[in-house]
Amino acid sequence: MSNVSVGPNTEISLHFALMLEDGSEVDSTFNRQPATFVFGDGNLLPNVEAKLIGLTAGAAEVFDLPPEDAFGQRNPANIQRIPRSQFAADMELQEGLVISFADASRAELPGVISAIEDEVIEVDFNHPLAGRTLQFKVEILAVAPVAAE
Repeated sequence: MSNVSVGPNTEISLHFALMLEDGSEVDSTFNRQPATFVFGDGNLLPNVEAKLIGLTAGAAEVFDLPPEDAFGQRNPANIQRIPRSQFAADMELQEGLVISFADASRAELPGVISAIEDEVIEVDFNHPLAGRTLQFKVEILAVAPVAAE
């Protein structure tokens, strides 16, 4: 086992589980291939990555992530009311349906239909986990140095 610890210029291989407050699992790698990434490459939320600093191979931790450290608070401005006429006439709309929209820069932006009225469809563009306190369980499998760019 290496004594290299998680930090800048390291590659980390780990298993993780992301869970809701009630313990239900949102995502996990414990029953499949571990995740491998370079520290700071954007694969993990920055506040989650910061909690891993200093851990070494063999470490196992569980972190509580308040919304501010995870996907942020829900923002009422991210709920849009869109005229029904902007949806295809043959599109079957139902609450909870996830639809892909294009933002101003043409990037894909998922939205969830949250209400259906006669003339207007309400679409929630908040991340589905926004406003939720999460639990992040991690087991560090390997930490290796990578060359600084």
